[in-house]
Formats: sequence, structure tokens, C-alpha cells
Amino acid sequence: MDIDQNVLQDLLDSNPRFRMLYEEHSLFEKRLNEFEKKGFLSPQEELEVATVKKMKLVGKDEMERIISCAGS
Repeated sequence: MDIDQNVLQDLLDSNPRFRMLYEEHSLFEKRLNEFEKKGFLSPQEELEVATVKKMKLVGKDEMERIISCAGS
């Protein structure tokens, strides 16, 4: 997601929904990085990876909608 740092900071300061999505996105990224460090994933972990990726993508899509509305 390419966004001007000033726009990002303005949204983080003024839009609680955007801030929550941004924080969730960061947490999802950290969780996925933890899984990447493992050499082998159990079927349950594979399922969790897929779920986290989907949730991360949904959040990113919503953040991008908020950004595009803020730019209008």
C-alpha cells in the first residue's frame, strides 16, 4: 500500500476505524512472519495462515477504500 506519510498520519489520528484496521494489519503481518520462521506447519497452522491472510486482505481493502475517500 503506497500512501503519503502525511495522509497516513492524518487518518491514523482522525479515523478510529482506519487506526484499528492498520493495527490489525500489523498484527496479522507479525503472525504470518512467525509462521514463516517455522520449518513445518501442521494442518491447523496451515489453516490459520490462510485465515490470517484472508483477514489481512479484507482489512487492506477497507483501508484502501478509506484512503480513496479521504483523497476525494
